[in-house]
Amino acid sequence: MLPSKASGGWMKHAVITLLTDFGTRDHYVASMKGVILGINPLCTLVDISHHVRPQDIREGAFLLANAFSSFPKRAIHLAVVDPGVGGPRRPILVVTSNYYFIGPDNGIFSLVLLREKLERVIVLSNPDYFLPQVSSTFHGRDMFAPVAAHLSLGVRPEAFGRETDTFTDLGFARPKRGRNGLSGEIVHIDAFGNLIGNINGQEISDLSEGRSVSIKVSRQTIHGLKKGYWEGKQGEVIALIGSGGFLEISVRAGNAQKKLKVKRGNRVRLQILKQSCLEQAPDDKNQTTSNFRRSKFQTEKITPKTSSPPTGGED
Repeated sequence: MLPSKASGGWMKHAVITLLTDFGTRDHYVASMKGVILGINPLCTLVDISHHVRPQDIREGAFLLANAFSSFPKRAIHLAVVDPGVGGPRRPILVVTSNYYFIGPDNGIFSLVLLREKLERVIVLSNPDYFLPQVSSTFHGRDMFAPVAAHLSLGVRPEAFGRETDTFTDLGFARPKRGRNGLSGEIVHIDAFGNLIGNINGQEISDLSEGRSVSIKVSRQTIHGLKKGYWEGKQGEVIALIGSGGFLEISVRAGNAQKKLKVKRGNRVRLQILKQSCLEQAPDDKNQTTSNFRRSKFQTEKITPKTSSPPTGGED
């Protein structure tokens, strides 16, 4: 369990990560870092990414979920993809068994909380830990950054506000198990055009038990999984388990997204080949392959709009 009590600056050298959709052309990221360093000049700041597509909460959630556990325990993860800045959405501090997460309550921590044990959610409401003037368009600088810095100095989480038992969940789709395989969807397309699905390698291994598989996405059928990109021929569409542990569709020395014309949310189907007739399939072909329970915590599912143009707010 993480300490919940100040202990003479035990976290002065804490790691604070930043993930935003601000880009690096403007001053927004630098302003947040300046606020943090002005409060705790001894902390270490690490950029996860500032190139999340504008207002794309789902992409931010995916990138954060694939990076947070690479950092030392007690790291503070500050995530600001906040199209609702200045509105009714709540600013929150999420405390898990290993990390802290700070940002808007808009679902950006949905995937993280599928992997981490949730301990507390605090609604940030104590202005003593905000900047004196809070802009309605830049909570990243005026609220989230100073809270992260004070937390790194050992301020107790409960000092920042009141505890709540509800938070927003984006309702990410989980793969479904059918009679002869798994049905999922593309949840992320990286900068190389690789298509990343929501089917993880362990699920494939458990279901296939060493048997061959085929993968269908768009009109393309791929036979078998490669060990790495190097096993594919030039321009070949291949499937493999990527570095994040999920099924990935790639083109050797090419761009799978452009070649297959696939978008995020498109279906991907994995079929187990050479199935024995003695094996019994699950009773419910729509049974999800994983379940997640949050004990006393409740979630509110939303469907954010990611295709609308930026409104000009700095979050």
